[in-house]
Amino acid sequence: MTDVPAHVHEFDWPDRVVIGTVGLPGSRTFYLQARTGRRIVSITLEKEQSALLAEKIDEILDRLREVEGNRYSVPTSTPVELVDNDPLDTVEEQFRAGTLGIGWDPTTAQIILEAHPLPADLDEAEEFDAAASVNSEMLRVKMPVGTARAFTQRTREVVDAGRPLCTLCGHPIDPDGHTCIIPES
Repeated sequence: MTDVPAHVHEFDWPDRVVIGTVGLPGSRTFYLQARTGRRIVSITLEKEQSALLAEKIDEILDRLREVEGNRYSVPTSTPVELVDNDPLDTVEEQFRAGTLGIGWDPTTAQIILEAHPLPADLDEAEEFDAAASVNSEMLRVKMPVGTARAFTQRTREVVDAGRPLCTLCGHPIDPDGHTCIIPES
């Protein structure tokens, strides 16, 4: 018997799916947001999760392009009509993402993204148990290949829009300055 989440927020052909932030560089909160009509779901992600998500989706799309004949019409870059630079819609956090999964549905030519929540009390959880988190709720978003390319482009831009890095030590520079600690060699 397979455990099914109590509630699945499912978006089969979303009007919009983006990563965006709230807050200033250095204290931004990252959100994955999906919308169909007036229905919006926002989940919190870490910056690193956002970056890795974009990287892995691009890897899948690039591998699909290599398939002889590319019957999925995977674009090499973001189609201009799919560029989305608008701010996030109203954000009401549904949950904080713990585990993320990425898949491919060849029958609809869509990338499938699944997010499960982080356990409510990490202090009591010695080890994150993905199976336990599956029982509460999850977000499942299916994106056509063009939308997936636009998603990864925007995600990379959002991740890169943070604080600039110091050219000497590589650490982020805060708006109020930076104390550079260069490791001794």
